[in-house]
Amino acid sequence: MSFDQAKAELNEVGYLNLEGTENIDFAAEIKKLKKEKNAIILAHYYQEPAIQDIADFVGDSLQLSYKAAEADADLIVFAGVHFMAETAKILNPNKKVVLPDLNAGCSLSEACEAKDLKAFKELHPNHLVVTYVNTSAEVKAISDLCCTSSNAKKIVDSIPLDQPIIFAPDKNLGAWIQKETGRDMLLWDGACIVHEAFSIDKLILTHKEHPKAKIIAHPESEDHILKTAEYIGSTSGLINYVKTNPAKEFIVATEAGILHEMQKEVPNKELIPAPSHEDNTCACSECPYMKMNNMRKLYLCMKYELPEIQVSKEIQEKALIPIQRMLDISAKK
Repeated sequence: MSFDQAKAELNEVGYLNLEGTENIDFAAEIKKLKKEKNAIILAHYYQEPAIQDIADFVGDSLQLSYKAAEADADLIVFAGVHFMAETAKILNPNKKVVLPDLNAGCSLSEACEAKDLKAFKELHPNHLVVTYVNTSAEVKAISDLCCTSSNAKKIVDSIPLDQPIIFAPDKNLGAWIQKETGRDMLLWDGACIVHEAFSIDKLILTHKEHPKAKIIAHPESEDHILKTAEYIGSTSGLINYVKTNPAKEFIVATEAGILHEMQKEVPNKELIPAPSHEDNTCACSECPYMKMNNMRKLYLCMKYELPEIQVSKEIQEKALIPIQRMLDISAKK
């Protein structure tokens, strides 16, 4: 199939859905394509295990931002969701950035549209806007600072105490940061569908079954979940905690994809996914957007260099400012 035919196929569905790939060794072909195209594969911890295993780097949003900023590859392949690939493009405007499935979105990003945030800003003109990296390029372009769960406290602490703040879009992360910093912030009413799916009743029952297990949670979780946790932190923070803590059992309240990398780091410890309200196959909480990517889509994405992430020059230049401020502040000791 030609490039033009592939692009037409992409326009229909948002990802390349070509026939004739059933007998392909995707891992072997992806490795070949990486060499041929001087490509780097960046993957989030929430991707399926096969993608994590073949990626050049696996990390959380902050780690991936740094890797994207320093990437010297000709092709940046982002195995994650749309806002992450957009961030990589903002940091690398002259490089090609591709995403296996353009439909891989984010409930947080969808909860905060640029036009709505702009209108809210106009109602509070004296407030500085801090937006979670889980937002669109257009939202970043009207923000003063960006943050991730890894550095949100540090970013807020860098702001003068008398400066009022709008924090968007995650109300749960924002509320946790308020408690940690003592700052009075206006919180946008957004939330992550994954981290709001945890069941406190099922969590209590799980802990009764594993009384020695330590509960650890991502700060996007609701307050009643966070109150049960021995440790609250980003995905990378959670991994570091289980590596350094002497406990042998952990109940992990974040997207279940993290357990793959976490288990490799601590093969002799038991990791138990925090239970969700859903009656799904693993009884854990999984991100439907992250799971849109798979090895077949990754292979086709690299072969045809589609779907490509595009950000206008005007938006890119404006969005780069709060992202670069975040990276500079995070780099300070």
